[in-house]
Amino acid sequence: MNTVQCVKLNQELEALDRAPYPGELGQRILANVSKQGWQQWLDHQTMVINENNLSMMDPNAQKYLKEQMDKFFFSEEGADDVQGYTPQS
Repeated sequence: MNTVQCVKLNQELEALDRAPYPGELGQRILANVSKQGWQQWLDHQTMVINENNLSMMDPNAQKYLKEQMDKFFFSEEGADDVQGYTPQS
């Protein structure tokens, strides 16, 4: 099992098997994000798509999600909050 120091969870965890996204961003994620961290993004991405009624056929929606993915993993400010979602207490 390969491991990676996950930037999202700040732990040494199981690495992804392959880049989950094309290009430089995908390679950066592969090198710095664990499977658990990637699953957190997939859960967040689903909420973003649903709450904002995004169409993945829309190039602007695709661009927005890519920017959010980059922020989710690599920005101190993090990704945008999901509007309409209230976390459980």
